[in-house]
Amino acid sequence: MTSERGRGPGSLIEDLTWRGMVHAHTPGLPDRLATGRPIAGYNGFDPSGPSLHVGHLVPVFGLIQLQRHGCRPVVVVGGATGMIGDPSGTSSERNLLDRDTLAANVLSIRAQLEHFAGGALLVNNLDWLGEIGMLDFLRYVGKHFTIPYMLAKDSVQGRLERGLSFTEFSYMLLQAEDFRHLYRTHGVELQMGGADQWGNITAGLELIRRSESQTGGGSGEELAHALAYPLLLNASGEKFGKSAGGESVWLDPARTSPYAFYQFWLNTDDRDIASYLRWFTLLSQEEIEVIEAEAAAQPETRRAQRLLALDITTQVHGPAAAERAVAVSRAAFGEEPVRDPAVLEAMYEELPHVELGPEDLAGGALRLAVASGLFSSTGEARRLIAQGGFSMNDERVSAPDAPVPEPIGGRWLLLRAGRRRVMVARVRRA
Repeated sequence: MTSERGRGPGSLIEDLTWRGMVHAHTPGLPDRLATGRPIAGYNGFDPSGPSLHVGHLVPVFGLIQLQRHGCRPVVVVGGATGMIGDPSGTSSERNLLDRDTLAANVLSIRAQLEHFAGGALLVNNLDWLGEIGMLDFLRYVGKHFTIPYMLAKDSVQGRLERGLSFTEFSYMLLQAEDFRHLYRTHGVELQMGGADQWGNITAGLELIRRSESQTGGGSGEELAHALAYPLLLNASGEKFGKSAGGESVWLDPARTSPYAFYQFWLNTDDRDIASYLRWFTLLSQEEIEVIEAEAAAQPETRRAQRLLALDITTQVHGPAAAERAVAVSRAAFGEEPVRDPAVLEAMYEELPHVELGPEDLAGGALRLAVASGLFSSTGEARRLIAQGGFSMNDERVSAPDAPVPEPIGGRWLLLRAGRRRVMVARVRRA
């Protein structure tokens, strides 16, 4: 996270509103920010998986914007709350992870958050929640909440008919204690999160109001504040963070390669590009409006998608990985023939690939097409060759018995079926 001159706490709400990042906030937050005094705000991340995914970039960029406006970001890794499972936004109870899995997940997502959270305070709520005994928790946290108050929360209402265990029912109390602990120990006055977290966040406000006002602190609005981001949905109405196949797009390059990550953003629907540029880049309003105007005038160029994909891949995976992803994408789907062995080697690692022996090259184009696995049958390969839709090293094949060209660099063959199906073959040395 990086600070930026010329931005102050008072303009935070204005900037986030323009970017479409405000679903709701407590009434007193604009006045608190208008004082010009920096505010400490936090977001929590539960280790429910081995890596963060692109949906987590929403709160990550919220923290980045907080810091850009001269405020202090705090990141909470939910080593304790991850043991319980948040019912918000789920239709059924999450599977409880064992302690070893949770510990491994904490380490991996903490490292990812540290990549973004330079200068932020990063803490694990297991350090304080793990020290509270059950009776103390019931006395000093539970006594401040009534059952009707908890039942009224949307996260609870949406699960009552399907079933909600006491374990998940208690989650909002744990998150509330997180907020109170951070308020007391680190002066954190603001909690941020997605719209589906509003009930949990306001439970923290309630706990702070009830417990801290007893010591003469004042009302909850004066003591602490909340800000919720809207749930960002794609053009199909699905919650952001899922690919078309329903699988998460991870930030861990071992789970989603930088090339696949780049392609995810490159394939952004035209209807979503304006929102994504606002949410997931640090470009100014003026810069984004220029890009949007160009995209509206010439959507076929997809310049906005290319800019978004390069920008966010660079931020997540670094410049070298982003440039490599661009090079592979251009080689795979560009107009120019690929002749560079180094580019083909990079394509081999990122795209569908196969290793072939010299014998697979000896039988001509049809045998190679089938041996590569690019076609499901000899008949399919024969038909596409007849239609002129098969190429080897970007040379169109005209006959099934056409000879296989010399591998580029003595090792590489680039096979294409139509415009979108690509296979990179590495030839074993004799």
